[in-house]
Amino acid sequence: MLYLAFFFTVTLLIYGLFVFQQERNERVKQRISRFFKKKKTTEPKKGQKKRNASSTLSERILVPVWKEFKRSFKRKMPGEKQAKCDVKLSKAGNPFGMTPVEFRLLQISLFLLLPVLSFGYAKLLHLHTGGAVIFVILGLTGAFALPHLYLNMKIRQRNQLALKELPDVLDLLTVSLEAGLGFDSAISKLVSKKDGVLSDEFHRFLEEIRLGKTRKEALNGIRERIEVDEVKMVISSILQAEKLGVGMVQVLRVQSSEVREQRKQRAEEQAMKVPIKMLFPLVLFIFPSIFIVLLGPAVIDFMITFNQ
Repeated sequence: MLYLAFFFTVTLLIYGLFVFQQERNERVKQRISRFFKKKKTTEPKKGQKKRNASSTLSERILVPVWKEFKRSFKRKMPGEKQAKCDVKLSKAGNPFGMTPVEFRLLQISLFLLLPVLSFGYAKLLHLHTGGAVIFVILGLTGAFALPHLYLNMKIRQRNQLALKELPDVLDLLTVSLEAGLGFDSAISKLVSKKDGVLSDEFHRFLEEIRLGKTRKEALNGIRERIEVDEVKMVISSILQAEKLGVGMVQVLRVQSSEVREQRKQRAEEQAMKVPIKMLFPLVLFIFPSIFIVLLGPAVIDFMITFNQ
């Protein structure tokens, strides 16, 4: 019963963290929708006023305290560490909409929580002091490693998705440029017609240009956030074509064919690795089963004949 209570507590705690982050994202979306969409101003009823007052009690008390705490923590956080954390979160796609301050607070919470939970679990198992110390050390190691492992996993997934989307994105850009659109207009058409990692990055590219960055700076930002050699090569080709005055359509068409050829080569490489990967389950699992089925009756008959 104690084990079930312990695991239920941990599960509910993790679920509460996800629910809190989801509610935070919903509040942000509601504020954006209120800003961009005009709503009819109607006089709320008395019952509705009471419900609004009761629903905003936590927002009027807890949210300002939490914002002030984050603001004070941000002032104490070194700028260099905050910049590094911001770059890593951008490469991971800002999971759960986390800022560097929130990510740092999550790390501190894990450093405080996981050792305590590990010690409590060791006590539930009735371990000695040495075992409890080992569990606490494992909790500290997990608190240090888990956030970085999660971010690295998200970065790898995001890079794989970007590499998968790259040929289609280049084809759409090429068609848009051949139709007579400018480069920025073609990027805008791509953002409106396609979803994905590269579409989000090009949407950020357009926003940065509107805020005053040059095209070179915005493209270099994409190259820094996506750690894929093919994407870096495409962006370098675009910058070089813009610098030398070469036709952008021809450059993108060549890059699209090269990217598709590289994807074909990667698929062939994966196919060549399959027989070697299949060798281990064959030797460890399938061959012993075949030997048991084929040689088992003969061995049994031999043992019976030998005993007689």
